[in-house]
Amino acid sequence: MALTTSAETPVPVAEVSRLIRGWIDRLGAVWVEGQVIQLSPRPGAGMVFLTLRDPSRDVSISVTCFRQVYEQVKDVLTEGARVVVHAKPEWYEKTGRLSLRAAEIRPVGVGELLARLERLKKALAAEGLFAPERKKRLPFLPGRIGLITGRASDAERDVLHTARERWPAVRFEVRNTAVQGAYAVAQIIDALQELDARGDVDVIIITRGGGGMEDLLPFSDERLVRAVAAARTPVVSAIGHEADQPLLDLVADLRSRTPTHAAKDTVPDVGEEHERVRALRERAWRVVTGTLDREERGLDDVMSRPVMADPHAMVERREDEIASALDRARRVLGHRLDRAEDELEHTRARVVALSPAATLQRGYAVLQRGDGAVVRDAEDVAEGDKLRARVASGEFGVTVVPRA
Repeated sequence: MALTTSAETPVPVAEVSRLIRGWIDRLGAVWVEGQVIQLSPRPGAGMVFLTLRDPSRDVSISVTCFRQVYEQVKDVLTEGARVVVHAKPEWYEKTGRLSLRAAEIRPVGVGELLARLERLKKALAAEGLFAPERKKRLPFLPGRIGLITGRASDAERDVLHTARERWPAVRFEVRNTAVQGAYAVAQIIDALQELDARGDVDVIIITRGGGGMEDLLPFSDERLVRAVAAARTPVVSAIGHEADQPLLDLVADLRSRTPTHAAKDTVPDVGEEHERVRALRERAWRVVTGTLDREERGLDDVMSRPVMADPHAMVERREDEIASALDRARRVLGHRLDRAEDELEHTRARVVALSPAATLQRGYAVLQRGDGAVVRDAEDVAEGDKLRARVASGEFGVTVVPRA
């Protein structure tokens, strides 16, 4: 229960410490996993002191154990080792200090570490953190390269020397961090986020030399993997030797086999680029000259043809052909016009011969009633009817008289 206190009724320090001890005692024994960062097995002392640190966070706690507990694992219990401790939290009232009293210490075996890494690998892969489509392309010539590596390490020297040998003008922004042990993950993440926030860093290389599996564990830490996945700057991983493959290799935008290869994969070789430019210029020259030569040969071939030697010959030959065709067309058209004229005259003669006017010219007359109707039968008229008689040269009136 919470204490009821005030400025007038404060609780003594000893009472607060006693209450804290009571609350902690109720927690009971727990299994704790961590990394040994400090070990003090004092000769002849009955107690051994060590410090456990969370490998992924900057949190640590003191651990004490009896000498006989330490003796059982002293051959494998070293600074940097991963262990599982069965311990009971203890509160020292006089100093206000919390620690764990270990009753059993178990080293975390390589098999168990590999099994955990495999489970983590599958979980992160299921989230898509290792998917190829997430990976970013590296720039052809980065203006500035961020380098995260151990201080004065062979990996740092290899990267800087190889990169400057390939492209002397290359610039680096180096961040030296721990690359193994309990502080490595936090320092690498801080350096990564700092470089990623800079606008002038085009690519980031995270590298270290070879080492045992436990030495490379920080580069399989889940927090570091997620930090690399969240970075907007392309990240190159060059951890250990070619056979080593921490989870950082899977999430990085490019995995290089060694620190030297990281420099080669990131920075182009100025000599190779000069040679490539020279080869491209030669190729372009060959293409242009080849095209010109081919076109020149084609032009010579065209100019050597007879028609180009005497261009007017074809025109003159065509002129004679056109004149002959024109004369033939005129003759054909004249014959057709003459034949059409003869046919027209014959038709006109037949029309004239068959026309009523020609009949009247031969002395015939056409009788019409007063209403204009033509008289065709003698029965159609009566005595005394007035008729009109039309002849070839005019017309006149007639009267019907009695039949004789």
